[in-house]
Amino acid sequence: MIEKDIDIAVIGAGPAGMAAAISAREKGVKDIILLERNPFLGGILIQCIHDGFGLHLFDQNLTGPEYAEELIQHLIKAKVPFLTEAMVIDINAQKEIRVVSRQGLLKLKAKAIVLAMGCRERTRGALEIPGTRPAGIFTAGVAQSLVNLQNLKIGKEVVILGSGDVGLIMARRLKIEGLKVLRVIEKLPYCSGLVRNRVQCLRDYDIPLHLSSTVIDIHGKDRLEALTAAQLNEKGEILYDTAEVIPCDTLLLSVGLIPENELSRKAEVRLDWRTLGAEVDDYVETNTPGIFSCGNVLHIHDVADYASQEGFLAGERAACRVRENQGKVLRFPVNASKEIKYVVPQLIREDCRETELKFRVTEPFENIRIIVKNGGETLFRKKFLKIMPSEMNMVKISSDKPLDKVYVELEKTEIA
Repeated sequence: MIEKDIDIAVIGAGPAGMAAAISAREKGVKDIILLERNPFLGGILIQCIHDGFGLHLFDQNLTGPEYAEELIQHLIKAKVPFLTEAMVIDINAQKEIRVVSRQGLLKLKAKAIVLAMGCRERTRGALEIPGTRPAGIFTAGVAQSLVNLQNLKIGKEVVILGSGDVGLIMARRLKIEGLKVLRVIEKLPYCSGLVRNRVQCLRDYDIPLHLSSTVIDIHGKDRLEALTAAQLNEKGEILYDTAEVIPCDTLLLSVGLIPENELSRKAEVRLDWRTLGAEVDDYVETNTPGIFSCGNVLHIHDVADYASQEGFLAGERAACRVRENQGKVLRFPVNASKEIKYVVPQLIREDCRETELKFRVTEPFENIRIIVKNGGETLFRKKFLKIMPSEMNMVKISSDKPLDKVYVELEKTEIA
C-alpha cells in the first residue's frame, strides 16, 4: 500500500470536480489530486453530444464533449495532477481515503476533500413496475451511452417513461437515428424536464407527451413485445379502465436522478432528505469539517455550467480551509415555506453577509412572487408569470446584518 499526505483530494472528474480542482489550484494549493473511476475525464459530459453547454461559463454553445475539453485544457494549464481508473473504496471523517488504481492500493490523508461523485439513475427496480423481465428496457442514460458512444441501435419502436431532461433529449436523438418514438409517458400532470427540452425535443419532432399516465405492465419473454399504460387520477391512482396495450420493443426510463452519496455516508456527512445530497453551508462545506460537496452529488442541476460554478466555489473554499485551518463556526438554518421543495445551502455561516440561494418549488405556480427575508428585512422580491419544479432558481442575497434568519417564501399575486 502506498501512503501519502495531501492537501486536497477531489473525488470525481465531471463538470463540478474538474472545476473544483482547477479553482483550488488557482488559489495556490499545490498538493492536490483529482480522482476519477472512469478511464477518462469529463464524467457524463462525454456521452452528451447535444449542444447547450457552456452558455453561462464560456459564453459559447458547446456539446458535452466540447465543454469537457474546455475544462480539461484548463486543468492541464493549471497543472492539476489527476488519476483515472482510480476507484475510491473507502473514506472516513478523518479525511482518510483508500483508492484502488493501476498504481495499486493508495491511502491518502487529506486536509480537505471535495465530493463531486455525480448522480445515478433510478431503475425499474425502484419503480416496482410489474411484469416480465425481457431485454429492451434501459435507463435513458444507459441508452444515451450505447447510442452516442458505442454507435449501437437499441431497438425499433420506443416508449419513454418519464419526462426528465435525459429522456426528452433521447427521444429526439432516437428519432434522428431513425427509430420510431411512439410517445413519452409522464405520471405527473406536467412535464418534469426543462421547457426548452420539451419544445426542442418533443414538439419540434412531433413526439406525443402523455401526462398523468404510467406503465402498469410489461409483456414479453426474451425481448420486450409490448407494455400496458394507463391514466392516473388527481390522487395518482391508476384508472384501470383506461389501460392501453402499446406494442413496442424498447422502453426507456427517465424517472429521476439520485445523488451518489455512499462515500459521503462513510465520511459521516449529514444528508438532506429532500435533496438526497449533503447538508451544506454557504461555503458548500458539510457537517464534517474539511469535507465539501458540489455538483449533482449535492443536488441535481439542470445545467452543467451551474454544477461547474458550484465546483469552483467548493475548490476555493477547500483551499481556504487548507490555508487557514479554521475552527468550528456557528451556522444558522435557512427556512422556507411549504411550496419550496428545497433550498441549498441549508445553512449560513455566522460571518456571511452575501450568498446565493438555489431552490426548487414543489409544483408549477402561476402569478407568484418569490420573497427572501432576513428577519424583518426583505432581501429579494421578484414576480414570476410561471415557475416550474423542473427549473432550479438562483437568488443572490446580501445584507449589512448577519444572515441568521433567512426565510424563502412564495406569495400569490396578480400580474398584468
